[in-house]
Amino acid sequence: MASPALLMRVVASAYSVAEKAATIVRNVMSAGDLGIIEKAGPNDLQTKADRLVQMSICASLARKFPKVTIIGEEDLPADDVAEDLIEYSHCEEILKKPCPAQYTGIKEEELVIWVDPLDGTKEYTEGLLDHVTILIGIAYGGKAIAGVINQPYYNYEAGANSVLGRTIWGVLGMGAFGFQLTEAPAGKHIVVTTRSHSSALVNECITALNPDHVIRVGGAGNKV
Repeated sequence: MASPALLMRVVASAYSVAEKAATIVRNVMSAGDLGIIEKAGPNDLQTKADRLVQMSICASLARKFPKVTIIGEEDLPADDVAEDLIEYSHCEEILKKPCPAQYTGIKEEELVIWVDPLDGTKEYTEGLLDHVTILIGIAYGGKAIAGVINQPYYNYEAGANSVLGRTIWGVLGMGAFGFQLTEAPAGKHIVVTTRSHSSALVNECITALNPDHVIRVGGAGNKV
């Protein structure tokens, strides 16, 4: 049997790396010290979780795929990353799926991985935990072709016996997995927009769209 295509190996690793990142996010929150730093103002924050998760994701993927370009949102020094932040495993289920034909010949140096270690940081600091996502995007030829979204606190209000967190993944031409798709109500025009980065221009655009309903939520991954 042929070994899985590079893209599927990267996605399978990103899946496991995102699950490790979710554990880091939850551990930082439960320890009680978020280590908050203001970047460009009170609505642009960075926490200890942002820093540790970015180090974990970038270092873990770089060790497995050294020729891939990895770009993280946070401006962090390239210090040695502690071994307990490294994730070496991968999701076997993803490796079993066939890679779309147009991506089977991709080389490592042709891929770019974009990392947002904790999307919805402002909401994370305010305890709006279901807004928080970990985002890993994979691009080829300047276009997004695959990605992973982890929701560390998915189901966190569902009670003690519920499974906490989930990981959604997808590849262009194959589909998206790990969630149940719900169609929008027929005949309704619903706009989902920013919660913490609103402006006069954003509000003008929303008004111009003439929506039936506006939902304001934090985090790009959570908006989806």
